[in-house]
Amino acid sequence: MILKDRTDAGRRLAARLAGYGGSEPMVLALPRGGVPVGAEVSRALGAPLDIFIARKLGAPGQPELGIGAVAQGGVLVVNERIVRGLTLSEEHVRRAAEDELREVGRRLRLLRGDRPEPEVRDRTVILVDDGLATGATARAAILALRERRPKRLVLAVPVCPPRTADLLRPEVDELVVLDTPADFYAVGSYYEDFEQVTDDEVIRLLELTRTESRGPGPAAN
Repeated sequence: MILKDRTDAGRRLAARLAGYGGSEPMVLALPRGGVPVGAEVSRALGAPLDIFIARKLGAPGQPELGIGAVAQGGVLVVNERIVRGLTLSEEHVRRAAEDELREVGRRLRLLRGDRPEPEVRDRTVILVDDGLATGATARAAILALRERRPKRLVLAVPVCPPRTADLLRPEVDELVVLDTPADFYAVGSYYEDFEQVTDDEVIRLLELTRTESRGPGPAAN
């Protein structure tokens, strides 16, 4: 499966999620790449869109190698196998988590401004990203959202490895994924256009979906 871009991915996911249209769901996207995908799901389902932030903890000198992840609210997920393999101390992991949680707070202020966090208790929540590799950040977000007691938690992504799907499926009420290629390489390899999403684009899409959800203003006399 090759996706044209994140808009195409969102539309394809929205088609698979159409059954949730009548349940007044909340769409939460993992920024930055998940936001254009989530915007299409939000639009198709007539659901509000917001962000939920999780951050990978990079290994020393190998920032792309995740030793764990954190999510807003303070949830920490640790990859014990990698931590043991690198002989990292608990203190190192703690400091790395504190640094990334500060970054979570900074990004929330940047992307959401002074708007409060949306209330998800007793609601159907659809968590969206543009694809998963190890799934560590998604798992941190899932655990953080579980603490907020949604009625139903759905994880929706265009592509991820089979092992990641197997890891995350028991953590949610439903996993919706378009493709789980056995020879998974990298998320971007399944997109024709995988250009980096900017903070400005995230802010623009959040504001656009809020405007659309409010509908047109009163007609002029």
